[in-house]
Amino acid sequence: MTTKLDKSHAEAFSERIWEQEILPALTEYIRIPNKSPSFDRAWRENGHMERAVSLIEQWCRAQPVPGLKVEVVRLEGRTPVIFMEIPGKGDDTVLLYGHLDKQPEMTGWAEGKGPWEPVREGDKLYGRGGADDGYSAFASVAALRLLAEQGLPHARCVVLIEACEESGSFDLPAYIDALAPRIGKPSLVVCLDSGCGNYDQLWTTTSLRGLVQGTLEVRILREGVHSGSASGVAASSFRILRQLLSRIEDERTGRILLDELFAVVPEQRIAQAASAAAVLGDAVYREMPWAAGARPMADDNKELLLNRTWRPALSVTGVDGIPPIASAGNVLRPFTKVKLSMRIPPRVNPRRAADALKRALEADPPYGADVTFSLSEPSEGWDAPPLAPWLDEAMQRASEAFFGQPAMAFGEGGTIPFMAMLGEKFPEAQYLITGVLGPQSNAHGPNEFLHIRCGKKLTACVASVIADHFTRGA
Repeated sequence: MTTKLDKSHAEAFSERIWEQEILPALTEYIRIPNKSPSFDRAWRENGHMERAVSLIEQWCRAQPVPGLKVEVVRLEGRTPVIFMEIPGKGDDTVLLYGHLDKQPEMTGWAEGKGPWEPVREGDKLYGRGGADDGYSAFASVAALRLLAEQGLPHARCVVLIEACEESGSFDLPAYIDALAPRIGKPSLVVCLDSGCGNYDQLWTTTSLRGLVQGTLEVRILREGVHSGSASGVAASSFRILRQLLSRIEDERTGRILLDELFAVVPEQRIAQAASAAAVLGDAVYREMPWAAGARPMADDNKELLLNRTWRPALSVTGVDGIPPIASAGNVLRPFTKVKLSMRIPPRVNPRRAADALKRALEADPPYGADVTFSLSEPSEGWDAPPLAPWLDEAMQRASEAFFGQPAMAFGEGGTIPFMAMLGEKFPEAQYLITGVLGPQSNAHGPNEFLHIRCGKKLTACVASVIADHFTRGA
C-alpha cells in the first residue's frame, strides 16, 4: 500500500509551509487571549475573538488554493464562524472541522512559559490553544494546498472553524442549520481537534465521552459565624457537600454510583483498547505529571483506557466560598459552591444523566440545608460508525508513508459536541477524527504544547486520505 502523494514532495512541502507560514501565524495566534465565551462574557467588547478570526481569515485567504473562498459568517448574537469552500470534482463533499476559541489561562505554567507567551523548544510550541485547536485551520488548508500542488483530484471540500467549542458549541447548531445548503451532505468528515496516543503514528478517535456540568451549592447559614460559637451546632457546608458527592461517587475507588450514567461497552471498543494498551504500554499513565509517589487508579493499562473513554468520571473543577489560606479566619462559612464536571460514556443520554445527577444531589438535603445543582447545557458523547474498508486502508497508507508506522485507533475521554451533531445529521458519513494532543501536551492545563513534527506529518496524512477518498471504490 502506497500513498497517492509524491512522498518526498509532500514531506518537503509540509516542512516548508509549517516552518515558514504556519508557525509564524500560530505564534501570533497564541498571543491572543481569545477565551471561549463561557470564560469571557465580554468577548465582543474585548475584541480578542475578532483578532483571532481576522488572523486566521487573512492567512487562509492568502493561500494559493485554486477556487478557495473564505468567509466569516456572523449570526446575530453569536460567535462567528469561518467558512471556506474549495471546489472539487464530482458531487461528493469532504467536511474539515476545527475551532479557534481557547480555554482559560490555568495556573502552574513553568518558568518562562505562559498561556499567551509562545515559546518554542525543539519540536514543541508552548502556549494556550496552539494544539487545541488553533492549528486546525492552517493544517486543513495546507493539506488542500498540497493536493493542488501535486495535481491530485479530490471532492469538493468545506472547512468550518467555529469559535464556541470550548463552551460546548452552543452557537454551532444555528450555523449548521444556516449553512446546511452550502455544507451539503459530506461522506467524509475530518476533525483535527482530537488526540494521539503517541507522536509516532496516525491515530484516529473511535469514540468521545459526553459531558454534564453544573454548579452545586450548599448553604447552611445566611452569613459566616465564629467557628468557636457555631461548630457543633451548625453543620459545615463542606461536610454536607462531601455527603452529597458520596451519593454519586465512591470516594475510595472513583466509581460512579448512578446506573443512568453507564453504557454497555462494545466488544470492538474493548479490543481496540487492548491493542492501544499493547502499543502504548505504561505510557498510558506515565504521561501524567504525577506528584512524587502518586500512582494511577488501576494497574491494567487497558482498564485505564476504558476508564477514560467508556466509563463515567467526576471532577471538581472550581470552588467558591472558600477563602485562600492566608486570609482564612476561624469562621464557619455560610456556603460552599463547587463546579462539577461529569464525563459520561458514548451512548448515554446526556439529559437523562443530568436529571439523575440533579435528583441525587438535591433530594432530602442533610440538616435541611439549601442545596441547588444548577446545570449547564449537557453535551452528548459520540461513537464512530463502523470503519469503511477504504478509510481503514487510506489511514494505513498515510501512516506508513509519513510516520513509518501503522495507524492506530482508540477512544478519547474528551468531548467534541460537533461530532454528535454530525453523527445525527450524516449517519452515513465516515470520520477521520485525529489531532496532535498526545503525551504531556496538556490541553486545558498549564504548559500546553503543540508537537510540531507530528503536525507536519499529520498535514500530509490528511491530504493523503482526502486523495484516497476521491478514488474509493475505483
